[in-house]
Amino acid sequence: MNKTNIRAGLVGVTGYTGMELARLLAAHPSMHLVTATARTEAGKHLSDIYPFLERLPSADVELIQPEPDLIAKACDIAFLAVPHGAAANMAAELLARGVKVVDLSADFRLHSAATYEQWYQPHPHPELLAEAVYGLPELYAAKVKKARLVANPGCYPTSVILGLAPVLQAGLVDPSEIIIDSKSGTTGAGRKAQVPSLFCEVSDTFRAYGIAGKHRHTPEIEQELSLLAGRELLVSFTPHLVPMNRGILSTIYVRPAKGATLDDLLAAYRAFAARTDTPWLRPLPAGRLPETRNVRGSMFCDVAVALDTRTNRVTIVSVIDNICRGASGQAVANANLMFGLPVAMGLAGAPLLP
Repeated sequence: MNKTNIRAGLVGVTGYTGMELARLLAAHPSMHLVTATARTEAGKHLSDIYPFLERLPSADVELIQPEPDLIAKACDIAFLAVPHGAAANMAAELLARGVKVVDLSADFRLHSAATYEQWYQPHPHPELLAEAVYGLPELYAAKVKKARLVANPGCYPTSVILGLAPVLQAGLVDPSEIIIDSKSGTTGAGRKAQVPSLFCEVSDTFRAYGIAGKHRHTPEIEQELSLLAGRELLVSFTPHLVPMNRGILSTIYVRPAKGATLDDLLAAYRAFAARTDTPWLRPLPAGRLPETRNVRGSMFCDVAVALDTRTNRVTIVSVIDNICRGASGQAVANANLMFGLPVAMGLAGAPLLP
């Protein structure tokens, strides 16, 4: 296969993650969108539903029904931007036909079929769970490079894991008591018309949801943080919906390990960012706090850490763009690795400001 002409398919193009994938792939130098599926929009061209793509390379892609044979015939890799359950079935069909898969649903993020069933439903293809690689490039790039099935991380977990990984790996915080307070823009609720996401329902208000450990990203966060800590752990995770389009800000509270100083914590973030093959973790200097606007539309994760000696608590603030870094951009980064391309190819754009 020619690495300068990797043929990509997009299964489920009408949601926000599908929209963002179409935007990113339109500018990718080596990976080209050649087919996309949409049940109700089949027969139209991509630019018919997304006028912003007009005169860009993927504008004339014709939307088709999600038929595995048609997708496999056209593509080297498929991005699955469809609901859980449907994604697992499509992944199995495409893998059997020799197509690599990056799944943006939750179907392959959890290693345990029992845990998946507890939070979702019985898994349609549990035989694939052991093969799937969790696609956080900062931690698993080497495994992603060898994978044919990658589970793209959730948006909230991406912000939390990147916020905690440097200090958990370094043993600088106590993993037994982790409190996570996350806020997301409304694109995180999806593009489907529903009352809680209507403009008048989200504008000029601020609300929590999925409290008391009920949000489905909780087991994903616990799974990955447990691996980092080298022990099973539980977290208190509370998400919130804020009246903005894009972005996640996670504030994480944890106890410092005995003797850990602020300089130790800052050094751990700098060392983590320096040794990974990805260029996107940006530790901020002491006294400077991250803002979602500074990562909008990009792959960056800005992180700040502070040590409150009065309460003996570490506060970590992590921000990402939920649609790009938390979903579609991360999917492209994983696809790059799967085909031996530089991880940041097609993803080097600066954040969108204002």
